[in-house]
Amino acid sequence: MLTVSALAIGIVGFMWIENFSFLDALYMTMITVSTVGYQEVHPLSAAGRLFVSVYIFFNLLILAYLLSVLSTYIFDGGLRTMFTMLKNDQQIRQYSDHVIVCGFGRNGRKAYLELRASGADVVVVEQDEDVLSKASTEEYGPVAIVRGDATLDESLRAAGIERARALITALPKDADNVFVALTARELAPSINIVARASLKSSETKLLRAGANSVVMPDEIGGSHMANLIMRPEVIRFLDMISGLGPHRLRLEEMRAEELRPELQSQSIRQLDVRSRTGATVIGLRHQSGEFTISPPADLVPGPGDVLLFLGTEEQIMRLIDAFQQM
Repeated sequence: MLTVSALAIGIVGFMWIENFSFLDALYMTMITVSTVGYQEVHPLSAAGRLFVSVYIFFNLLILAYLLSVLSTYIFDGGLRTMFTMLKNDQQIRQYSDHVIVCGFGRNGRKAYLELRASGADVVVVEQDEDVLSKASTEEYGPVAIVRGDATLDESLRAAGIERARALITALPKDADNVFVALTARELAPSINIVARASLKSSETKLLRAGANSVVMPDEIGGSHMANLIMRPEVIRFLDMISGLGPHRLRLEEMRAEELRPELQSQSIRQLDVRSRTGATVIGLRHQSGEFTISPPADLVPGPGDVLLFLGTEEQIMRLIDAFQQM
């Protein structure tokens, strides 16, 4: 805007003071602004020389201002931020089968850490810069972020919802989580949606909006505290599974089709998971959706069945190396 104004002032000044034609005035303005010093179209009058002197000084002030703005932008990190955002966008475009976390508050940050610890690619959608500033790089590492309103189609598309396998909406307001669930279900009909709710009445709304599962942190927290009194050892064991205890355990699932080809027709006894890896088969979800807890040793997992395992991080890694197809 300043540059256009400077050009307009020069053209009008030369036309008015020196009676130059528009083309001559434009030429004189350009050689004055660019300081190339070509010969004038016509000798300048005293008033014209005074105008040129003031006009040159005016353009020097504009140049100094533009340099100041550019220097501030560079040294205050604006340029670095722009390159970071471009790199971030390129990274998100390469993601596939990732998880989108909407909202980076306490629940969103915890979900992000758990997902990253499990090796999943995660994209965070958050519009509050204050919330994002609380996420230190030392704790969370480089986070793939879409800065925008998670209730908008554009934000979810920027997060790659068409390519994502799951979405967690952990926004502070239940109404926003309902809207995110509706939008996500419309944009990606097969995506797995997990939603946070504060009120019990919001649970049915979220399920109707398209959420596959609804989590109520306050209700879970109250139950957890009560069970610490009534069943403390059970809760300590559950804390180990959830990663809150000092000796962390890990739950893992593996579809029957993911087993190595030579193992797919074997029974649980023949798989001999515990002796080979130290992990334990604690359940099996049948293709019909039913669960079998502590499945019998002679059971042969069929197509569509999912085996559930429990073990330490090292035991689960041995399980994956020994049993899963590469």
